[in-house]
Amino acid sequence: MTVHFSPLSPSIETDLNQPLSTSQDHHSSPNSAASLKAVLASITAESCPRVYNFHMHTLHSDGKLHPEALIAQALSIGLRGLAITDHHSVDGFLCANEWLAQHPQREALTLWSGVEVNARLLNSDVHILCYAFDPTHHALKPYIQGRAAAGKDYAAGHVIKAIHKAGGVAVLAHPNRYKQPATDLIPEAARQGIDGVETYYAYDNPKPWRPSPRQTQLTAKLADEYQLLSTCGTDSHGLNLLRRL
Repeated sequence: MTVHFSPLSPSIETDLNQPLSTSQDHHSSPNSAASLKAVLASITAESCPRVYNFHMHTLHSDGKLHPEALIAQALSIGLRGLAITDHHSVDGFLCANEWLAQHPQREALTLWSGVEVNARLLNSDVHILCYAFDPTHHALKPYIQGRAAAGKDYAAGHVIKAIHKAGGVAVLAHPNRYKQPATDLIPEAARQGIDGVETYYAYDNPKPWRPSPRQTQLTAKLADEYQLLSTCGTDSHGLNLLRRL
């Protein structure tokens, strides 16, 4: 199995002031923003949870899985690609990435960098999923300290700009879970430069997992209208990547 992983230093305590890779690496790497966008362009309701999964948590935030156990489960499911999106932390991603580097397997699995960040959009507290960024970039410092940012850094526009500075992709998580309706939030997020929305999400946590039909239809329509990418994810917090809890 050929496993693709980010070209990180073996030490998790990387100097966050130094760039992770060259621009050539960034564009050619299988876990670059460009490669992620190509994958997201083909995402459907059937993509998650057994082909791709772009929303999951480890014990490095509010999840229960060790990063290594998460990757082992992803391999057993047969995922082609995933992102670990711990709240305000990239430690889970770094651990999983290092484990993959030391345990080459027989089939391809792409791990993109990820983090879930709290932000303010239209006077509503929202979550922004960040993908395929350089985790050592200085612009991300306010958002990977284990807690929500404060002041101007908490504004959605600042979060989006920071992700882009770090070479990443910004996505509005579960847009139908907030105080403000998705019909207001998605257009405003698009205006502020968001790249995508989490179109396929199981709001009622069914078993087996499936994206909620009504919310999916609405979000997909808005994503198309505002030319946004669509993502899918189980938002797993428990021991099973195929469910939210």
